[in-house]
Amino acid sequence: MHGIGPTNGGARGSGASRLAAAAVAAPRAAAPAAAPASFDEVYQGRRIKGGPSGGGHHGGHHGGGYSVTIDGEELHVMQNADGTWISVINHYEPVATPKAVARAAVRELQGAPLVPLTLA
Repeated sequence: MHGIGPTNGGARGSGASRLAAAAVAAPRAAAPAAAPASFDEVYQGRRIKGGPSGGGHHGGHHGGGYSVTIDGEELHVMQNADGTWISVINHYEPVATPKAVARAAVRELQGAPLVPLTLA
């Protein structure tokens, strides 16, 4: 009997089917995210600035070459794998942008000065 089954005729078109299935299942490379916009503003009485740093703190590996300051003092920031941002002040509260992380830090500081972070 010459029916289409798993051991004979079904194998004829399986190569194309497997290629189509592989193409659907293949992970797609994510498009590179656009660099965050620079900012310079007064927020709740504090001067916050952010922009490309040309290497950044610790060689740019945490903030991706992006620097944030509050009243001239560096706020240690880091971009997470999912694109969100955190700082040393709000480490467990990710936000969408470096500007949002600076604003969150200002709110958390409640008027206290930002003390420079010294890493050994």
